[in-house]
Amino acid sequence: MTTMIVDEQLDSLLEQWPDERVPVCAPAEPEPVVWTADGTAECALAHDASAPAAARHLIQTVLGAQGVSDEAVDSVLLVASELVTNAVEHAQAPLTLHVRPQHTGEQVWVGVTDGGPAMVEGAWMRSCSPEEHGRGRAIITALAHDHGHHTHTNGHATYWAQLAAA
Repeated sequence: MTTMIVDEQLDSLLEQWPDERVPVCAPAEPEPVVWTADGTAECALAHDASAPAAARHLIQTVLGAQGVSDEAVDSVLLVASELVTNAVEHAQAPLTLHVRPQHTGEQVWVGVTDGGPAMVEGAWMRSCSPEEHGRGRAIITALAHDHGHHTHTNGHATYWAQLAAA
């Protein structure tokens, strides 16, 4: 049911936007992945428009190796894209992506740590009208079992979501 709601919302949005060529930033050379003791894959991301693509590449690699279903990977990719895009547009560098399959592969935890709130909005936010943004939280809420954020003592923040892996 959740997937159907998101599909309907995306179809509705696509009908509103005319087909146009959009420049796509090529992903930067990937940073090395670090594995923590709890099985989390972590990777630094550039604080620019290439970050969502780099995050998706890492997630596909990590979750593919863990045997996570294609449908679950697709949901994690969409949620992570939203988290990373929000960090690029609303927060300061540095950015770090965290991906952790949990409970013998039944769930995936994904998070993005940023450098805290930005003083000014990102380039995309400044270039568009209010109708062109603001759907990320609804997408995350629709796909994730749980989501939230944690502000660290150094002012950095981690925004995270937990999704089914099957």
